[in-house]
Amino acid sequence: MIQKRKASQIADVLIEALPYIRRFKGKTIVVKFGGNAMIDEKLKHSFASDIVLMKLVGLNPIVVHGGGPQIGQLLAKLGKTSDFVDGMRITDSETMDVVEMVLGGLVNKEIVNLINLHGGKAVGLTGKDGNLIKAKKLHLVPHEVLEGEVAHEIIDLGHVGEVSHIDAAVLDMLVDSDFIPVIAPIGVGEDGHSYNINADLVAGKIAEQLRAEKLILLTNIPGILDKQGTLLTGLSLQHTEDLIADGTISGGMIPKTRCGTDAIKGGVTSVHIIDGRVDHAVLLELFTNQGVGTLLIN
Repeated sequence: MIQKRKASQIADVLIEALPYIRRFKGKTIVVKFGGNAMIDEKLKHSFASDIVLMKLVGLNPIVVHGGGPQIGQLLAKLGKTSDFVDGMRITDSETMDVVEMVLGGLVNKEIVNLINLHGGKAVGLTGKDGNLIKAKKLHLVPHEVLEGEVAHEIIDLGHVGEVSHIDAAVLDMLVDSDFIPVIAPIGVGEDGHSYNINADLVAGKIAEQLRAEKLILLTNIPGILDKQGTLLTGLSLQHTEDLIADGTISGGMIPKTRCGTDAIKGGVTSVHIIDGRVDHAVLLELFTNQGVGTLLIN
């Protein structure tokens, strides 16, 4: 039997969630799944149950996942080393084969299986399915080249790409049929070659194309922090640019933040950069007043 105090707490949680469920019913929520949440067994299951609950209460979740550590592990087993430039893996043809096996096979199907185990109906996809993600080769200008300068060196990363077009027809079909799409960030070029694309960028472009209500990016930190380490939230686009300019947002958080601001400029209502190390982080961010990360708004 539930104790009176505990019952009251449960009721308070449900009542707090109710207006958010009403507000977001029928809306598309794109979630980028990565970081510790993809490795820790407890966090993987809590994420899967979050996605299933979102679908059951009338939201339309779409999952985009990464898999860098898993790719690195298999490459190491095969005796192949990885070189990185500005955080991006140089991907030759052999490495691309491994990327497709890991992202489109091992990781994608594990996430699909987890969601299905928790009562959902997930379908795994790569960007090749239904021509979902059209890609073009990414030509990387070294970060040392300043804005306005002419680049004298462009680094060839091999089969690393960027999104040129999203054809959301297959996603619309799945969502309308009550399935949950789970997408590996592999695109296909006009030449038919496969390209490995940053999962944050794929999630952002899909959210833009679908005019999603929210884009949620899971990270291994609490969110965007100020210089004293305090969590910042409710950031406007201008405030975000100011934080980048003064160095408060730096390193790997810059591309993640830029991904979020680009999504908002592209029509996404809000972007959440949240701590994926917290149990049920997605539900807490969506359905509670406090949340567990940084909210970016227009």
